[in-house]
This record gives sequence, structure tokens and C-alpha cells, in this order.
Amino acid sequence: MSTKKRRDIQESAIRAFFFACGILAVLVLVGIFLTLLGTAVPAFREIKIAEFFGHTRWDPTSPEKAEYGLLSMIVSTLMVTAGAMLLAVPVGIGVAAYLSDVAHWRVREVLKPVVEILAGIPSVVVGFLGIVLFGPALAKLFHTANGLNALNGSVLLAIMSLPTIISISEDALNAVPKAYNEASLALGASRWQTLVRVKLPAALSGIIAACMLGMGRAIGETMTVLMATGNARSFPHGLLDPVRTMTANIAIELGEVPYFTTHYYALFAIGLVLFVMTFAVNLAADVVLRRYQEREQ
Repeated sequence: MSTKKRRDIQESAIRAFFFACGILAVLVLVGIFLTLLGTAVPAFREIKIAEFFGHTRWDPTSPEKAEYGLLSMIVSTLMVTAGAMLLAVPVGIGVAAYLSDVAHWRVREVLKPVVEILAGIPSVVVGFLGIVLFGPALAKLFHTANGLNALNGSVLLAIMSLPTIISISEDALNAVPKAYNEASLALGASRWQTLVRVKLPAALSGIIAACMLGMGRAIGETMTVLMATGNARSFPHGLLDPVRTMTANIAIELGEVPYFTTHYYALFAIGLVLFVMTFAVNLAADVVLRRYQEREQ
């Protein structure tokens, strides 16, 4: 067998392997969606869709009448996630810009591993910090009965999202061609002007992806919000109210609910809603990235 033919066979095998990996990932995703869909649909034989999405009261074990209103948990999830992004995005991008363009290499050698270690801290440990550190501090600052509320969850989720936002944003900034930087400085711009008006816009696609991935981490987080947000099922009216997110509700109730009951199927319906929300965030990020890349070309 000639060398060229052997190389062609190897390349074909490698292409087939990566194609199979891609197909496997798609099949896993489709399998998860179909499992959620198949287990969630029976819930709507007894629950009206308008009641499920439009009512605010979730009380499936009520002796009088079981109620399955998801609106409070949807608002709680979005409120905690939005609060986390308001805190994490400016801080994360600022740290990434500092690491890529401002920090001395010795500082970078210390700070970069610290950020990466932050990503490895278990969520239950972050939840403990919310109970013993941030919660009492917020209660004292805002004069509330306790600090287990949406703001506490937002602060903790922001901390958990920071490593993702910082690492990917810094990689995006470092990937900007040096010619951009050199051309800007040669035209008389300062380092600050070059960073803000040249490098950040050039790396915007990667920074948006970093923020979206951070948001995905915040939406899907369970243990931290379970420990630090109070788990009240009432409709939240502000960041200082205790809330229960969809992930926390599934974690609390799924272990004790009887199988194949309306309550059991309703919890899978919540999982399906969470899956669709996460998918929509990723899809929106992909659309934004494509439009930005097309505009850059």
C-alpha cells in the first residue's frame, strides 16, 4: 500500500471519528429532550397549560386542591440570573482586560491560576458562604430579617459565573491580532483608547459567548440557590424577597414525589421549560455571534 493511500485512509478514519462524535452529541441532546417531553406531556392531561404558565401558586400537595402555577418560579429564576449577570459581566470583562493588557506578567502568573481555582470550588461550598457570610451581611446592610433572598443568590451565582466569563473573554482579547494594537498605538492612541476602542470591539464575539456561557451556568445552577435564596414559593417583588428557582424546586421535590403522579410529571415539565430556556439562550448567542461575524467580514 502506498504512503498516499495509507494517509488517505487515516484521514478518512479521523473524519469518520469526529463525525461520529458530533452525531453522538446530537443524539444525546435529542434523547434528553425526548425524555423530558415524553415524561412532561402526561402532566397536561390534568393541568391546563394556561394555569401552568400563568398562575403564581405552586402547591401540589394541598389537601383542598393541588395547584401547579409555575410563573413565580420562572420570574424567580430570571430575576436571580439577571442579577448575577449585572454583577458578573462588568467585573468579568474588567478582570479579563486587566489580565490581557494591563497586568504585569508576575501578577498575571498569580491571578490567572486563582481565577481558574475559583471555577473548581464546589457549589455547596459557595452555598455555605451565602449562608454564613453574604446572607448576614446583606441582612445587616438592607435591614431585612435574614439574607436568604434573590440578591444573595445573585451574588453567589455571579461569583460562580466569573471564572467562565474571565477565562473566555481573556482568550478572546489575546486572540486579537497584534497588528490591531500596533496600528492603534502608531496612530497616537493611548493604551486605554486602544483597549476600549480597538481590542474590545474586535473581541466582542468571544466576549458575548463568554457572557452567554456564564448565563447558562447561572440558570442551571441548583445547590447554591437551593441553600441561599430562602426557597419561598411566593411571587417575588424585588431582589430582597426570598425566592425559589425552578432548579431548586426540582431538587427539593423530585426525591419525595410518588412516581407516575401528576406532581411527578409536572416536575419533568419544569425540567422541559428549563431545557427550552437554556436552549433559547444558546441559540440567541449563536445568532448574535453569526451576525457580528458577518458584519466583521
